[in-house]
Amino acid sequence: MTTPLHIGLLLFPDVTQLDLTGPFEVFARTPGVVCHLIWKEIKPVRSDRGLMLVPDCTFDNCPPLDVICVPGGPGQIALMSDEETLSFLRRQAQHAQFITSVCTGSLVLGAAGLLHGYRATSHWSSRDQLALLGAEPVEARVVRDRNRLTGAGVSSGIDFALTLVAEIRGNDVAQAIQLQMEYDPEPPFHAGSPQSATPEQLMTARSQMADFIATRRRATERAAQHLSRD
Repeated sequence: MTTPLHIGLLLFPDVTQLDLTGPFEVFARTPGVVCHLIWKEIKPVRSDRGLMLVPDCTFDNCPPLDVICVPGGPGQIALMSDEETLSFLRRQAQHAQFITSVCTGSLVLGAAGLLHGYRATSHWSSRDQLALLGAEPVEARVVRDRNRLTGAGVSSGIDFALTLVAEIRGNDVAQAIQLQMEYDPEPPFHAGSPQSATPEQLMTARSQMADFIATRRRATERAAQHLSRD
């Protein structure tokens, strides 16, 4: 491990911070890894819940990445038509060992044309939209298809990151990090997925999210139209 492995996580306005910070915590504990938080400029970025985070490199000075990771969040909608961001992802993807995402970050990868013909996952509420971008939606916590590795909604970012660390550094390293973090979930409720929630809970959640999901779908449809013209 004389040559460090460079992992870059996209940090954009209205990111869901746990999509980013969960994997970052895992990656930052991994031997021989250098983590980068990347955005267009070096200034504090506000997450969707108000936490301020600071990038450490820009699109222009980011080194070649071995792993590129795109988290999700409401700001993902704007990224799907942001050619500067999409072009950056395409450039980095040309030499990256792994092209990855958490939650709706997979829709951004799809908008960049990087998931066409790949199996992938996303947050349960928007997973079906991957099909519009040429991907095959899969209902799973973590999905790997060749060098594409995608995690489902928000909290799955830790599962995703441990899976990736096992790939690049081996199971022993990944398990040691899991133990260091005491990542041993015992949720107080079994309502964390459409499969475990009650029908009433699921109906309420869908109703609360309906307007936003419709907005996201329109953005995905526009991205799909753009891809079809390329």
